[in-house]
Amino acid sequence: MNLKTFILIGGIGIALHGCTSLDHLNVDSFKSYASPQELITQKKLNGQNGDAQEYVYSWGAHGGDKEVQSLYPKKYLSAYCAAKGGKFSPVYKSSMSLVKDHWAKKLLATYSSVKLGIGAYRCVQSDGQNWIVSIEPVAERKLDEANETRVVKLQTRIMSLDESKKFYENIGSANNVVAKKKNNNNQVVKAVTAPVVEKVVPLKNIEAKKETKQIPELPIKQPEKVIETPQQQQLKAYVVARRDLANGKNQVNACNNAQYAYNLGKLQNAGGTNVYAESGVLVARCLINVPSYSSRFANPKVRAKTILQSLASNQNHAGAKHLLSQIK
Repeated sequence: MNLKTFILIGGIGIALHGCTSLDHLNVDSFKSYASPQELITQKKLNGQNGDAQEYVYSWGAHGGDKEVQSLYPKKYLSAYCAAKGGKFSPVYKSSMSLVKDHWAKKLLATYSSVKLGIGAYRCVQSDGQNWIVSIEPVAERKLDEANETRVVKLQTRIMSLDESKKFYENIGSANNVVAKKKNNNNQVVKAVTAPVVEKVVPLKNIEAKKETKQIPELPIKQPEKVIETPQQQQLKAYVVARRDLANGKNQVNACNNAQYAYNLGKLQNAGGTNVYAESGVLVARCLINVPSYSSRFANPKVRAKTILQSLASNQNHAGAKHLLSQIK
């Protein structure tokens, strides 16, 4: 292992609090956290900016017995649930819908170190409280060209029951619709390609009776599914979020759209609009002004300041600077 590889892997270890083995977690140490969201924030399960964090899911052929890190979020939340006398159980399977790269999604689906740690899980605590956590992959990459280590970027979110239903069941319904359309298309093809059996008319009856040949109806061409680019998805989510927040309608959904657009990162958009930065400002406004959204986070105002400071410093965004100056 060369020095560069050692430093990179060491850096990930620091980000994940030493990356020590989680096989023997001290459950009692999790009793001090007031909520699962506080655990996520304090343990930085979503990284420094609170959006998502990269975890090693494969050390490569020469990784030996090194423990993978992609199961950490699930293990932490499971340990917290146990500390509260609760039962931690799966609710929804992940379809990896946030992973936009098709090749990356197929690759992640082949690793149990990813599949066993993602999806939605519910905890019912002994005091009657219950909560749902969603752990979803966002992207994956090779850590460094010099080695075979690969990392997956995971987003860990506390969801309400309605939010989890909307996120996971809508995705399942969409997949069913796609499968149904494929089946319908296959049936149409069979109808078109089926052999046509024509009635043989005796020669002596040709003059007496002429048959009119019917032209078979052609099937209606199904509209092709348009696949949106990440830029189009980001812009669409931002426009909906800005509209709903301006109208004071569907505020939680608007904030979720803003968060989704912001999570996609800085993409080159038509017209020169920095949708990433504009979405980040909307997320900050949600954290400050929308209690039903900000209540998910332990320190929403601090989170808002962090986002705005990043946009002001790295993007030189005037709106972020202005809003930052108004936060006390």
